[in-house]
Amino acid sequence: MTDDVAAARAAAEEESAFSHPPVDPDATAAYGDDPDQLIDFYAPRGTGGPGGPAPVVAVLHGGAWRAPHDRRHISPFAAFLARRGFAVASVEYRRGTGEAGGPVAGRWPDTFDDVAAALDALPELVRLHLPGADPRRTVVTGHSAGGHLALWGAARHLLPADAPWRTDRPAPLRGVVALAPIADLAVADKLDVCGGAARQLLGGDEQFAERQAYADPALLLPTGIATTLVQGRADLDVPLPVAEAYADAAAKAGEVVGLTLLEDVGHFPLIDPAADACAVVAEEIAQLAW
Repeated sequence: MTDDVAAARAAAEEESAFSHPPVDPDATAAYGDDPDQLIDFYAPRGTGGPGGPAPVVAVLHGGAWRAPHDRRHISPFAAFLARRGFAVASVEYRRGTGEAGGPVAGRWPDTFDDVAAALDALPELVRLHLPGADPRRTVVTGHSAGGHLALWGAARHLLPADAPWRTDRPAPLRGVVALAPIADLAVADKLDVCGGAARQLLGGDEQFAERQAYADPALLLPTGIATTLVQGRADLDVPLPVAEAYADAAAKAGEVVGLTLLEDVGHFPLIDPAADACAVVAEEIAQLAW
C-alpha cells in the first residue's frame, strides 16, 4: 500500500469515528472542583455475560492529552459499550490548554492528579449513579493518550515512593484494555507520535527524563493486573512498535500482556461503533469484566 493510500484510509477511518453525534450520559458527577473533573455515566442498555449486576467500564478518552478533544468525542463508544451490557463511566481530565505559552499536551501534574482522583472516587460514584452496577468488577479502558492513562492508572502501586499518586496496593481492577495506547513514552518520543506529545506531556526537554519514572507505563511493570492491548496494524497515529515495546517490557518483567493485533485497521476504528474493530474491543473487555 502506498503512503497516499494509507493516509487516505486513515483519514476515512477518522471521519467515520467522528461522524457519530455525541451521546448524552444518564448522569454526570464531579470528582473535584475543576470544570474538567467530571465523569459521565451510561447505564447498561442490555445484558451481557452471565447476567447479574453489570461490570463497570471506566473509559479514558484520547486526543494526545490536548484540549481540542474532550470526552464528548468518545461518547458514542461509551454508549456502544452500554448497549453491550456494561455500566460505563467516561472520565474527563485536564489537558493541555493549547494557548500560547501554556502547556500543549497534558498538564503536569494536573492530568495525573485527575486520573488518580477519578479512579479513587469511581467506586462510590458508581454506587450513587449506577446502582445496578458492580464496582468490584471494573475494567479500565482508554484510547491512544487515554490508553496511556489507563495503563498508568493500573500501575500506581509501582510508582516511586515520593510520587503523590502512589498507592500501597494494586488497584482493585478486573483488568485493563488499552486501545492503540501511547504505552511506552520513550518509544513514542523517538517516533514523534502526535507531534511530540509524549515529551510535551512531561513538560518538555528539561523534565522528560526525570519525570519518566513517574509517568511511563513501560517503566511500571509488572502490575499484576490482567492487561490487554488492542492495536491496528495499519495505525499511522500510534504505530505498532509503541505497543510492542510495552509488551516486550512486560515480558522482561515477568508479566504476560495480551496483544490483539487487527489487520487492515488503523487508529480510530477501535472506538468507532460502526467498525468491526469496535466489536472486538467490546469482546476483549467482556473477557476480563465477566
